[in-house]
Amino acid sequence: MTAETPLYLRVAEELRALIESGQLPPGTRLPSVAELIQQYGGSNSVASRAYKVLVDDGLVVSRHGAGHYVRGTDTPELLVRQHRRRSEDSPFAQGAAEQGAVGTWRHESTTDRASAEVGARLGVEAGTAVMHTSYVYLADDAPVQLAESYEPLALTGQSLIALPEVGPYAGVGVAARMRVLGIEVGGPVERVRARQATRQEAQALGMTPPGPVLAIERT
Repeated sequence: MTAETPLYLRVAEELRALIESGQLPPGTRLPSVAELIQQYGGSNSVASRAYKVLVDDGLVVSRHGAGHYVRGTDTPELLVRQHRRRSEDSPFAQGAAEQGAVGTWRHESTTDRASAEVGARLGVEAGTAVMHTSYVYLADDAPVQLAESYEPLALTGQSLIALPEVGPYAGVGVAARMRVLGIEVGGPVERVRARQATRQEAQALGMTPPGPVLAIERT
């Protein structure tokens, strides 16, 4: 680096050296943009461009609203999609625990109308009323999976399980919830494919830059 090297590159290289030497180990929260400006001078764009270089090189992870962190060297391996017919607990929480992690999730449920694709999978007409629940699953507070769930309100709407995460059966697996209605869920049918994460998915999963994901349709 020389005096003619742009400031953002000099900042990026100094941080890179600290990361690669181990002085900033994986998981370390890096200085905020304001702190970098205070240390090196320049403007917001200098700090932002320096972090973009490190993110693009795979050394740093940008977490929306939480700052920048040194990326870990291990590839996350946790993936839970078990179907536990007799379990009264969350399959995700059980599966995460079996892999040494604490599994939690965030959720949001709204009434919706089935698209043609969702209707075909549920065996109902397009436009049929459904409960749509969006999930973000976390292992040790880190997002690892996303899910979109649809259930026909004609089946669940007048029951205690209409809202999947509210009421006395909140947090249990779908098989246990449906058993409340006297329905035994059979073996699920899955369609699995690999693809690139969308920008929205990558942001929700803390993937910077976006990378490949497994997309699983379970019916």
